[in-house]
Amino acid sequence: MKPYFVSLIIFSLLFFASGCEEEFDMNAPYQDITVVYGLIDPGEDTIFLRINKAFLGDGNALVMAQIEDSSIYVNGLLAVVEEWENNNMVKSYTMDTITIKNKESGTFYNPYQVLYYAPYQPNTSREYRLSIQVNNKEVTAKTTLVRNFSIIRPSAGSAFIMFKPGNEGEVRWNSANNGRRYEVMIRFKFKEVFLDSPDTLLRQIDWALGTRKSIHTNGGEEMFIKYQNNSFYTIIKNRVPYGDAVEEARVSARFTNNVEFFFAVAAEELNTYIEVNEPSNSIIQDKPDYTNISNGLGIFSSRYLNVREKKIHPETVQDIRNLAPELKFVY
Repeated sequence: MKPYFVSLIIFSLLFFASGCEEEFDMNAPYQDITVVYGLIDPGEDTIFLRINKAFLGDGNALVMAQIEDSSIYVNGLLAVVEEWENNNMVKSYTMDTITIKNKESGTFYNPYQVLYYAPYQPNTSREYRLSIQVNNKEVTAKTTLVRNFSIIRPSAGSAFIMFKPGNEGEVRWNSANNGRRYEVMIRFKFKEVFLDSPDTLLRQIDWALGTRKSIHTNGGEEMFIKYQNNSFYTIIKNRVPYGDAVEEARVSARFTNNVEFFFAVAAEELNTYIEVNEPSNSIIQDKPDYTNISNGLGIFSSRYLNVREKKIHPETVQDIRNLAPELKFVY
């Protein structure tokens, strides 16, 4: 889960007019704006939320962003996720806090960050409602969960996957109930052995095949993405070797591992959020803000990840060795 941040950039305006001087106060009165980012994954056993507040002040916004209580609720809040079915609340989960210590450096304070979490038992037939009580206000949101779905190709029957040079490959699946956006990726995994070390290094290369959107969210819609097998070998040749020639010379041998096909699915609200924040191809750059958080900003939605793993066919291993002998693949 990537955290959602809101930063308000303050522009100072200076007007010059003959014989006239005016002072402007660019800071509006303080307003508490709650920012929420949370995605419920029915494939996981824990719900995680990021809850922050937007901030505005008289100083440098970049300096204030490095101060913890500029964007965090230091006095605490109450966050609850509820399960509803047929307009009846069935179960509720009170969120606890956990502090992570490995946030990368950037505009906002680090490396510590506070997350809200709760273990749960996912039920894809129920609606999930979020309620946050903070500073005498209630912030709410709701979502349904993306359900499991079937992968048609690569099929479950064969243990191997083959990338025959010159041919076209295909992934095919049936859409998920409550799913709208599908991002598909192939992950090639391999091992490396070094001349000066007894350790074996595990590496992987991700090949994004693209995005598809279903016509509806009822599920059962057959969808597919085609790809060129030659691209598989081109990606390996370009991305397996190290850019540093000295580092590459340390590799004595490489061994292919498995290939994983990832199908990442986003619910309707998350798809809309991604669409609104995608780069615009229009000369009109202004975009409407999107949020499904009532009395706040952000996104509360669902996603689902389906993975199919395959062994690389021996013929494909031999093709890798023939087409890229410099990569030192033994198997």
